[in-house]
Amino acid sequence: MRILVVEDDPAVAEALVEGIGREGYQVHHEATAAGAVSHARSAHPHLIVLDVRLPDGTGFDVCRELRRSGTRAPILMLTVQSDEVDVALGLEMGADEYVTKPYRLRELLARIRALLRRAYGELSTADADLLFAGDLVIDRSAGRVSRGEAVIDLTPTEFRLLAFLAQHPGQVLSRDQLLENVWGYSSELIDEKTVTVHVRRLRTKIEHDPETPAIVLTVPGLGYRLAG
Repeated sequence: MRILVVEDDPAVAEALVEGIGREGYQVHHEATAAGAVSHARSAHPHLIVLDVRLPDGTGFDVCRELRRSGTRAPILMLTVQSDEVDVALGLEMGADEYVTKPYRLRELLARIRALLRRAYGELSTADADLLFAGDLVIDRSAGRVSRGEAVIDLTPTEFRLLAFLAQHPGQVLSRDQLLENVWGYSSELIDEKTVTVHVRRLRTKIEHDPETPAIVLTVPGLGYRLAG
Protein backbone atom coordinates (compact mmCIF):
# COMPACT_ATOMS: atom_id res chain seq x y z
CA MET A 1 0.00 0.00 0.00
CA ARG A 2 1.19 3.50 -0.83
CA ILE A 3 1.91 5.92 2.03
CA LEU A 4 2.75 9.60 1.59
CA VAL A 5 5.00 11.12 4.26
CA VAL A 6 4.91 14.93 4.45
CA GLU A 7 7.75 16.18 6.65
CA ASP A 8 10.16 19.09 6.14
CA ASP A 9 12.86 17.92 8.57
CA PRO A 10 15.25 15.77 6.46
CA ALA A 11 16.42 13.61 9.39
CA VAL A 12 12.90 12.92 10.63
CA ALA A 13 11.68 12.27 7.08
CA GLU A 14 14.49 9.80 6.40
CA ALA A 15 13.73 7.89 9.60
CA LEU A 16 10.02 7.78 8.78
CA VAL A 17 10.52 6.63 5.21
CA GLU A 18 12.96 3.92 6.27
CA GLY A 19 10.91 2.74 9.26
CA ILE A 20 7.58 2.62 7.44
CA GLY A 21 9.19 1.10 4.35
CA ARG A 22 10.58 -1.79 6.40
CA GLU A 23 7.00 -2.82 7.10
CA GLY A 24 6.45 -3.49 3.40
CA TYR A 25 4.67 -0.25 2.49
CA GLN A 26 5.57 1.80 -0.57
CA VAL A 27 6.59 5.20 0.85
CA HIS A 28 6.85 8.55 -0.95
CA HIS A 29 8.19 11.70 0.73
CA GLU A 30 7.26 15.34 0.18
CA ALA A 31 8.73 18.27 2.16
CA THR A 32 6.22 21.02 1.28
CA ALA A 33 2.50 21.63 1.42
CA ALA A 34 2.34 22.23 -2.34
CA GLY A 35 4.22 19.02 -3.08
CA ALA A 36 1.97 17.06 -0.74
CA VAL A 37 -1.25 18.29 -2.38
CA SER A 38 0.11 17.69 -5.88
CA HIS A 39 1.32 14.17 -5.14
CA ALA A 40 -1.81 13.15 -3.26
CA ARG A 41 -4.00 14.26 -6.16
CA SER A 42 -1.94 12.43 -8.78
CA ALA A 43 -0.75 9.29 -6.97
CA HIS A 44 -3.74 8.66 -4.65
CA PRO A 45 -1.83 7.26 -1.65
CA HIS A 46 -3.70 4.92 0.68
CA LEU A 47 -2.63 6.92 3.76
CA ILE A 48 -0.95 10.26 4.48
CA VAL A 49 1.39 10.99 7.40
CA LEU A 50 1.27 14.76 7.64
CA ASP A 51 3.43 17.10 9.72
CA VAL A 52 1.71 20.26 10.94
CA ARG A 53 4.73 22.53 10.44
CA LEU A 54 5.68 22.99 6.78
CA PRO A 55 7.75 25.73 5.07
CA ASP A 56 4.95 26.92 2.76
CA GLY A 57 1.89 26.40 4.92
CA THR A 58 0.55 24.11 7.60
CA GLY A 59 -0.62 20.55 7.73
CA PHE A 60 -4.05 21.95 8.53
CA ASP A 61 -4.06 23.75 5.17
CA VAL A 62 -3.03 20.57 3.36
CA CYS A 63 -5.63 18.50 5.15
CA ARG A 64 -8.41 20.97 4.40
CA GLU A 65 -7.42 21.26 0.73
CA LEU A 66 -7.23 17.50 0.23
CA ARG A 67 -10.61 16.92 1.82
CA ARG A 68 -12.12 19.70 -0.30
CA SER A 69 -10.74 18.06 -3.45
CA GLY A 70 -12.24 14.70 -2.57
CA THR A 71 -9.28 12.82 -1.05
CA ARG A 72 -10.64 10.16 1.28
CA ALA A 73 -7.38 8.50 2.34
CA PRO A 74 -6.78 8.41 6.11
CA ILE A 75 -4.64 11.31 7.34
CA LEU A 76 -2.42 10.96 10.41
CA MET A 77 -1.09 14.32 11.62
CA LEU A 78 2.22 14.84 13.44
CA THR A 79 3.07 17.84 15.60
CA VAL A 80 5.39 18.90 18.40
CA GLN A 81 2.45 20.52 20.16
CA SER A 82 -0.06 18.74 22.37
CA ASP A 83 -2.46 21.63 22.76
CA GLU A 84 -6.08 20.48 22.68
CA VAL A 85 -6.95 23.34 20.33
CA ASP A 86 -4.49 22.02 17.74
CA VAL A 87 -5.85 18.51 18.13
CA ALA A 88 -9.41 19.72 17.66
CA LEU A 89 -8.44 21.88 14.68
CA GLY A 90 -6.70 19.01 12.95
CA LEU A 91 -9.68 16.73 13.40
CA GLU A 92 -12.07 19.45 12.20
CA MET A 93 -9.97 19.84 9.03
CA GLY A 94 -10.49 16.14 8.33
CA ALA A 95 -7.57 14.36 10.00
CA ASP A 96 -8.25 10.85 11.28
CA GLU A 97 -5.49 10.53 13.86
CA TYR A 98 -3.12 12.84 15.75
CA VAL A 99 0.32 11.88 17.12
CA THR A 100 2.45 14.25 19.19
CA LYS A 101 6.23 14.38 18.85
CA PRO A 102 8.36 12.85 20.20
CA TYR A 103 6.76 9.51 19.42
CA ARG A 104 7.98 5.94 19.23
CA LEU A 105 8.11 4.43 15.75
CA ARG A 106 6.37 1.30 17.04
CA GLU A 107 3.44 3.40 18.24
CA LEU A 108 3.25 5.29 14.93
CA LEU A 109 3.27 2.03 12.94
CA ALA A 110 0.50 0.66 15.13
CA ARG A 111 -1.60 3.75 14.41
CA ILE A 112 -0.90 3.41 10.68
CA ARG A 113 -1.93 -0.24 10.64
CA ALA A 114 -5.10 0.53 12.59
CA LEU A 115 -6.06 3.33 10.20
CA LEU A 116 -5.45 1.14 7.16
CA ARG A 117 -7.47 -1.73 8.61
CA ARG A 118 -10.29 0.67 9.41
CA ALA A 119 -10.26 2.17 5.92
CA TYR A 120 -9.51 -0.84 3.73
CA GLY A 121 -10.16 -3.96 5.81
CA GLU A 122 -8.08 -7.07 5.26
CA LEU A 123 -6.37 -5.72 2.13
CA SER A 124 -4.27 -3.44 4.33
CA THR A 125 -2.20 -6.21 5.87
CA ALA A 126 0.46 -8.51 4.49
CA ASP A 127 -1.31 -11.32 6.36
CA ALA A 128 -4.46 -10.89 4.30
CA ASP A 129 -5.92 -13.87 2.46
CA LEU A 130 -6.26 -11.74 -0.68
CA LEU A 131 -3.17 -10.09 -2.16
CA PHE A 132 -2.65 -8.29 -5.45
CA ALA A 133 0.14 -8.25 -8.03
CA GLY A 134 -0.58 -6.04 -11.02
CA ASP A 135 -3.88 -7.34 -12.43
CA LEU A 136 -3.53 -10.66 -10.58
CA VAL A 137 -5.50 -11.70 -7.51
CA ILE A 138 -3.68 -14.04 -5.10
CA ASP A 139 -6.00 -16.01 -2.84
CA ARG A 140 -3.75 -17.45 -0.17
CA SER A 141 -6.52 -19.37 1.59
CA ALA A 142 -7.41 -21.20 -1.64
CA GLY A 143 -3.86 -21.36 -3.02
CA ARG A 144 -5.08 -19.83 -6.26
CA VAL A 145 -3.90 -17.03 -8.57
CA SER A 146 -6.33 -15.57 -11.09
CA ARG A 147 -6.51 -12.88 -13.74
CA GLY A 148 -10.12 -11.95 -14.26
CA GLU A 149 -12.01 -15.23 -14.63
CA ALA A 150 -8.91 -17.19 -15.64
CA VAL A 151 -7.07 -19.25 -13.01
CA ILE A 152 -3.29 -19.40 -13.53
CA ASP A 153 -1.70 -22.78 -12.90
CA LEU A 154 1.34 -22.33 -10.64
CA THR A 155 3.44 -24.88 -8.81
CA PRO A 156 3.40 -24.64 -4.98
CA THR A 157 6.85 -23.01 -5.02
CA GLU A 158 5.85 -20.51 -7.69
CA PHE A 159 2.74 -19.67 -5.69
CA ARG A 160 4.71 -19.13 -2.47
CA LEU A 161 7.25 -16.99 -4.35
CA LEU A 162 4.60 -14.73 -5.86
CA ALA A 163 2.67 -14.48 -2.59
CA PHE A 164 5.81 -13.52 -0.64
CA LEU A 165 6.65 -10.80 -3.16
CA ALA A 166 3.04 -9.56 -2.97
CA GLN A 167 3.32 -9.32 0.80
CA HIS A 168 6.16 -6.81 0.31
CA PRO A 169 5.05 -4.61 -2.62
CA GLY A 170 7.74 -2.24 -3.86
CA GLN A 171 10.33 -3.69 -1.47
CA VAL A 172 13.54 -5.11 -2.94
CA LEU A 173 14.07 -8.69 -1.75
CA SER A 174 17.44 -10.37 -2.18
CA ARG A 175 17.76 -13.92 -3.49
CA ASP A 176 18.96 -14.96 -0.06
CA GLN A 177 15.83 -13.49 1.57
CA LEU A 178 13.65 -15.32 -0.93
CA LEU A 179 15.48 -18.60 -0.33
CA GLU A 180 15.00 -18.32 3.42
CA ASN A 181 11.34 -17.31 3.30
CA VAL A 182 10.05 -19.30 0.30
CA TRP A 183 12.27 -22.39 0.30
CA GLY A 184 13.22 -22.36 3.97
CA TYR A 185 16.95 -22.69 3.23
CA SER A 186 19.88 -20.31 3.35
CA SER A 187 22.14 -19.69 0.35
CA GLU A 188 24.74 -21.89 2.07
CA LEU A 189 22.52 -24.94 1.48
CA ILE A 190 20.95 -24.17 -1.89
CA ASP A 191 22.20 -22.30 -4.95
CA GLU A 192 20.78 -18.79 -5.39
CA LYS A 193 20.36 -19.61 -9.10
CA THR A 194 17.32 -21.60 -7.99
CA VAL A 195 15.55 -18.30 -7.38
CA THR A 196 16.52 -17.00 -10.81
CA VAL A 197 15.13 -20.09 -12.52
CA HIS A 198 11.85 -19.99 -10.62
CA VAL A 199 11.38 -16.28 -11.27
CA ARG A 200 11.91 -16.94 -14.99
CA ARG A 201 9.32 -19.73 -14.96
CA LEU A 202 6.89 -17.63 -12.92
CA ARG A 203 7.16 -14.78 -15.42
CA THR A 204 6.23 -17.07 -18.31
CA LYS A 205 2.94 -17.73 -16.54
CA ILE A 206 1.96 -14.34 -15.10
CA GLU A 207 3.54 -11.67 -17.30
CA HIS A 208 1.79 -10.41 -20.44
CA ASP A 209 5.26 -10.23 -22.02
CA PRO A 210 7.84 -12.29 -20.08
CA GLU A 211 10.69 -10.60 -21.99
CA THR A 212 9.68 -7.20 -20.59
CA PRO A 213 8.22 -8.04 -17.16
CA ALA A 214 5.88 -5.52 -15.55
CA ILE A 215 4.92 -7.41 -12.39
CA VAL A 216 8.04 -9.11 -10.99
CA LEU A 217 10.92 -6.72 -11.61
CA THR A 218 14.65 -7.38 -11.43
CA VAL A 219 16.75 -4.92 -9.43
CA PRO A 220 20.29 -5.44 -10.79
CA GLY A 221 22.76 -6.48 -8.13
CA LEU A 222 20.11 -6.60 -5.41
CA GLY A 223 17.27 -9.00 -6.20
CA TYR A 224 13.62 -8.69 -7.13
CA ARG A 225 10.62 -6.59 -6.25
CA LEU A 226 6.96 -6.51 -7.07
CA ALA A 227 5.95 -3.48 -9.12
CA GLY A 228 4.15 -0.89 -7.01
